[in-house]
Amino acid sequence: MPLVDDIRSACAWVAGRARAVRIDEDAIGPYGRSLGLPPEGAELDPELHLLEGPLEARAAFFLTLDAINFGSGWFPTLRKRPGRSGYGTVAEALRDRFVADGPWSPRQLAAVEHAEVAAVTGQDPGHELVRLWTDSLRALGQRVSAEYGGDWLDVVASAGGSAVGLVEVLADFSSFAGDVSEYAGRPVPFYKRAQIAAADLHLGGVVEFADLDRLTLFADNLVPHVLRLDGVLRFDDALVRRIEAGARLEHGSPEEVEMRACAVHAVELIVRERGDTSAQAIDHLLWNRGAGERYKAVPRPRARTTAY
Repeated sequence: MPLVDDIRSACAWVAGRARAVRIDEDAIGPYGRSLGLPPEGAELDPELHLLEGPLEARAAFFLTLDAINFGSGWFPTLRKRPGRSGYGTVAEALRDRFVADGPWSPRQLAAVEHAEVAAVTGQDPGHELVRLWTDSLRALGQRVSAEYGGDWLDVVASAGGSAVGLVEVLADFSSFAGDVSEYAGRPVPFYKRAQIAAADLHLGGVVEFADLDRLTLFADNLVPHVLRLDGVLRFDDALVRRIEAGARLEHGSPEEVEMRACAVHAVELIVRERGDTSAQAIDHLLWNRGAGERYKAVPRPRARTTAY
């Protein structure tokens, strides 16, 4: 079974057994029909992403960015750029570095120091998240150097023109691996960052994948938050109280797995109901919706994890 189908199957299985989070299936149809998807499709923000220049540099940018596209549980402790979220701060800082100095080569990444990662992102070198980012970047550089001759485009080409194929390639990289939780004795894969890397490389014009619609929702903490406030997901009262009191969820706990899995399955139901869109397109819409004041005004669930 392709990995993305395993994700769908496992998330549907969790959704059918979840206790702290449930899908309001009566809301699926009306909600899905209410979503105003842009006719031109999803687009990346040019202020945050490298969308021009050589393909090799753009491939390096997106693989590098998504290797450190995690840490939302630490984001309240970061120094953010004016008007930017945690993700926006990191993405814009990395884009600025690529524009000013070009991409790191894989060999440079393999030896990158905490101080350099901290300087690029504008953070304290001793911050726990900076150390995790550095570890991921080093592992990425080592893998691309050792197995792809230091060629970022070879990583993309190894997928054979398939977004699903690239997810499976990246799932074997330590920088993207490990996004598998356990629920009631069953492994539940998500691979949020491997999937979003495939989508970013497509939307960033590095490669054109014909099977982008086979990706699932990129399961994190923000889209479940949006779906809860929009009435599609129902969290039990005790979980809502914990989240709104600012308590962190434990990554891999039953309620955190339910939150992510129910969001994945809810979006699958929406896609099925509409019949004219894909999970990644809905993810893009809902993730951006989460930047609205209504969603920012309510504390969102947070866990400290390298998964998202």
